[in-house]
Amino acid sequence: MPRYLPEPKVRPDVPGGTACLLINLGTPDAPTAPAVRRYLKEFLGDPRVVELPRALWWLILNGIILNVRPKQSAKKYASIWTPEGSPLRVNTERQAEQLQIAMNDAGLNVRIDVAMRYGQPSIASVLSRLKADGYQRILLLPLYPQYAGSTTATVFDAAFAWATETRNQPEFRTIRSFADDPGYIAALAARVRAHWTKVGPPGDSYRLLMSFHGIPRATVDQGDPYAQECLQTGAKLAAALGLTPDQMQVTFQSRFGRAQWLQPYTAETLATFGKSGLQRVDVICPGFTSDCLETLEEIAIEGKATFLESGGKAFHYIPCLNDSQEWIQALADIAIRHLQGWPLVSDKT
Repeated sequence: MPRYLPEPKVRPDVPGGTACLLINLGTPDAPTAPAVRRYLKEFLGDPRVVELPRALWWLILNGIILNVRPKQSAKKYASIWTPEGSPLRVNTERQAEQLQIAMNDAGLNVRIDVAMRYGQPSIASVLSRLKADGYQRILLLPLYPQYAGSTTATVFDAAFAWATETRNQPEFRTIRSFADDPGYIAALAARVRAHWTKVGPPGDSYRLLMSFHGIPRATVDQGDPYAQECLQTGAKLAAALGLTPDQMQVTFQSRFGRAQWLQPYTAETLATFGKSGLQRVDVICPGFTSDCLETLEEIAIEGKATFLESGGKAFHYIPCLNDSQEWIQALADIAIRHLQGWPLVSDKT
């Protein structure tokens, strides 16, 4: 069996092109237990996602989690599934479509494509397609604003694993993070201000809760910069909005297992806010560029119930950046900045 993937036939009519690959976490193909099980097996089987001894984790994952969690998670996915499909995939594809328009309008001949780290379309399959179509320069743009070993690094792992099986490799560039990028912060601030315009400005009994996905505390203690980058984003956003320290709070959601994760926890904080008599809380999830299960179900549904049942009065979830105009412009600026020096010949010139 050949060690390297077969090389596609060279098309003399197609000059070597440049592509930008947007990469998100991924999603099950359907809100069903079998589809969720396939997705979770790939996701939770990644050694960067769960840093436990492989033999022990294999027993836990295959003996317990994959027999229990898929059915529970499928119900949650069903509650947020749209006629078009998974919100995460739909929103990511819309971002790619709008980014392609922005690149075309800027006179840049750059192909925009989408891949998922787990599930479909896989990073390997899209890279193979781009290579077959003659793209020799590829910018990898993970849609994770804050770097973590369990997110951004896994994207690069997958791309470079594909490259190890490729005889004639394309040229790669990578974007590590954009936690403090001015355009990204401005897009988040615009999202919050638009929300304030609809429901009213902050009052005396108010918090803007910035909920980021959590990771185990042990990974941060071992050098992962994720927590620092989340706090950096939170501080930049608060400053852009003119919020005082007592009007905002950074928290972490989606805790998994019994180990200590980054604190304070979002669910516990919402319960505390409700019990303390806080009148209103607005929640935004800056670490997610597309609405998905963790935002639409865990925050907008479960988080709301936690706050209101604990005595809170008004709960508002602020949607992710999705395909907002401000975010597409920021995304284009980020991509163009990292494409500098590559030939970006346009048909318009």
